[in-house]
Amino acid sequence: MKRPLALFGALAATVSLAACGADSAGGDDAGPPRPGGTLRYGLSQAPTCSDPAQAGSNQTIYVARQIVDSLVDQDPATGKIVPWLADSWTVSPDARGFTFHLREGVTFSDGTPLTADSVRKNFDAIVRLGGVKAPLGASYLAGYTGTTVVDPQTARVDFAAPNAQFLQAVSTPQLGILADADTAKSADERCLGTNIGSGPFTYAEYKQGASATLVKRTGYHWGSAVFANKGEAYLDRIVFTVIPESGVRTGSLSSGQLEAVSDALPQDAPQIEAAGGKVLTFANPGIPFGLQPNVTRGPLRDPAVRAALRTAIDRKELVDTVLGPQFKPGTSTLASSTPGYADLSDQLRHDPEAARRALDAAGWAPGPDGIRVKDGQRLSFGVLFSAVFAGNQAILELVQQQVRAVGIELRLELVSGNEATARQNSGDFDVTYYNTTRADGDILRTTFGVDQRNLNRRGPIPRLDQVLTDELAATDPAARAQLIGQAQRLVLDEGLWIPTVELSQAIGAASTVVDLKFEASGRLQFHDAWLRGR
Repeated sequence: MKRPLALFGALAATVSLAACGADSAGGDDAGPPRPGGTLRYGLSQAPTCSDPAQAGSNQTIYVARQIVDSLVDQDPATGKIVPWLADSWTVSPDARGFTFHLREGVTFSDGTPLTADSVRKNFDAIVRLGGVKAPLGASYLAGYTGTTVVDPQTARVDFAAPNAQFLQAVSTPQLGILADADTAKSADERCLGTNIGSGPFTYAEYKQGASATLVKRTGYHWGSAVFANKGEAYLDRIVFTVIPESGVRTGSLSSGQLEAVSDALPQDAPQIEAAGGKVLTFANPGIPFGLQPNVTRGPLRDPAVRAALRTAIDRKELVDTVLGPQFKPGTSTLASSTPGYADLSDQLRHDPEAARRALDAAGWAPGPDGIRVKDGQRLSFGVLFSAVFAGNQAILELVQQQVRAVGIELRLELVSGNEATARQNSGDFDVTYYNTTRADGDILRTTFGVDQRNLNRRGPIPRLDQVLTDELAATDPAARAQLIGQAQRLVLDEGLWIPTVELSQAIGAASTVVDLKFEASGRLQFHDAWLRGR
């Protein structure tokens, strides 16, 4: 079969994220920043919801992140937690209580002030939205018992059990703070582009599935400590347009119709660079792309099948053939830029003979067409995925070829993002394929915890469950990193995740764009960006 053509060429605050390899647009010779102008941005996929709490895909978060501030921020260069809406905070010794002292003078775009009661209403609302509508935010608030308004500018957030990951969690857009008018709305009402945040931009127009326009928030002066610019954003306006075709995005960038685009392909880089532009890259932390089996149905109930998948996949070939040099093979159940990452590449080495031996020993015998059979059941299953990343289909087509060589049949099931979410929530899948970005190893708990997202549909695994619980209680960074390392190994040993490749963001930016940056989890930050040559 023909190979696919290449598509793509806190408690842990002391952990360095410098390995992420982030770029920013512009250069030292750009001169002083110049306010004004409209940055036109081409998204590769449509935003799914304007609400930061419900945002899941990178394309959605690129938009929603700009309208909402968080209590704290995470420095992308060091991993350190730094002030934003809260200028100071304390954490109880048992990591059950988090007290935030809010900055004075912060207002939402409707003119209402930020108060400790705003924090309470936001977290209460995310718990009400729940794990179906706001899976990440709800998982970060697991065990939440409430927020106490100590005084108008002081909020104490309490949990029933230790929750050491929470300080980093409140740096994410999913726990960003919206005005009271939003926290009273239903989940669907919060997706209509009327959200009111305290961020450097506000929604001017939102057309579901087509475009979003943001305008600068006049008077903004409470930006994150990470921001270089301490006042209002430089850009007057950002216009996001959905352009699924990569060639059209690149052509529009090179011809000056757009200033920046998502998912710049390696073969398009010469065209972008010939026009004076640049491709900005960032290696995403979190869970790398991979296969998550539903262990309650079909052949994936057999641990031997899951073990065979682990060694049947040639991850280097995926990168070399389908992707490009800014990508890395998956080498663990965490991406290599994540705090607490453990290199498990020895267990993920391509070894088709080992895969065949595992299947032979488990009684899966080759059938007449090469696909194995056991007790009358073919070793065949569907892989549920959506095109949230442009390379997903080509990656899975190559994986399909690789595993067929050892007698496993993959059936690719490409669906919309909404259908993928619905089927994941109902358990209507054999294997689902995706990634999750977060600059904290606790993403293992929220993804694989038996009482969390748990798309594996697994029952108790005492050793893994204990490690994930202990990680939440570990306030010492070294001890927590050790537990996160153990969790990575156990997830892999149990076959709950079969990694493929690590995601890297690749953003095409015109020569006019300066200081377009990535935040710690690889999402774009437009506050410091400006346009030269205006």
